[in-house]
Amino acid sequence: MSLEGKAALVTGAGQGIGRACALALAEAGARVAVVDLKQEAADATLALLPEPSRHLALIANVADSAAVKEAFAKTATAFGRLDILVNNAGTGTGPNDGSAKMYELMAQKNAEIARGETPKTHVEQAIYMEDEGWRAVMAVNLDGAFYCTREALRIMAAHDIRGSIINIASTAVQSGEGPLHYVTSKAALVGMTRALAREVASRGIRINAVAPGPTDTPLMRSIPDEWISSLEKAIPLGRLAKPSEVAAAVRFLASDEASYVTGSVLVANGGSYFF
Repeated sequence: MSLEGKAALVTGAGQGIGRACALALAEAGARVAVVDLKQEAADATLALLPEPSRHLALIANVADSAAVKEAFAKTATAFGRLDILVNNAGTGTGPNDGSAKMYELMAQKNAEIARGETPKTHVEQAIYMEDEGWRAVMAVNLDGAFYCTREALRIMAAHDIRGSIINIASTAVQSGEGPLHYVTSKAALVGMTRALAREVASRGIRINAVAPGPTDTPLMRSIPDEWISSLEKAIPLGRLAKPSEVAAAVRFLASDEASYVTGSVLVANGGSYFF
């Protein structure tokens, strides 16, 4: 799955799955633009890549279309092309999104169950979620993916590049488990993947998604340990995914080995849910 001669951009590449994707693509020979909200995080990932001077570390908030446009312009100038985009940047929380209350209610319900009681607590988020909380997650997970995809398609179309775009979705699309705005954004991302796959197929550009199950990342570790434990118990393989295992799926879809794959969701979730 050599990616020699190709250029890639990975968002949210300062940690977790994004960092693993940047490393996997670089090890396969691609030049990689490492994009993150924090410059120090992007720089840290860049330092891990083979021959760091071949690559690029950029700061950008994907929810800001102007910042996205600038990052892609710098990438095109530095590399002269763009063949691969990995839309990985994502978040599961936002200000006043009801998460804290939901986790509080979850703990309360679990305590009732532990005492042998019939649970009376309703574990809810929507009624406690304000507009800014909803928009904060949708702006990154969905709007950001669109802004990045639009810029990538403009570059690919202008240079007649038969590129590959990979969106990081989630098993939550199938299970419905997780914060309301997060699950909704990832489901919409799968819809965008399928619609765009049809739209740009005539250009030879492929659009796919990878749906990880629970993965051992900083984002995952931000939720209560008891929720993580319950997730692990529900996975047939009995453990969280490693970021590198998700990155391997991304690398395949980015490569010519997947030349006849488009509009698909490649599931890497330990067998927890089937698409």
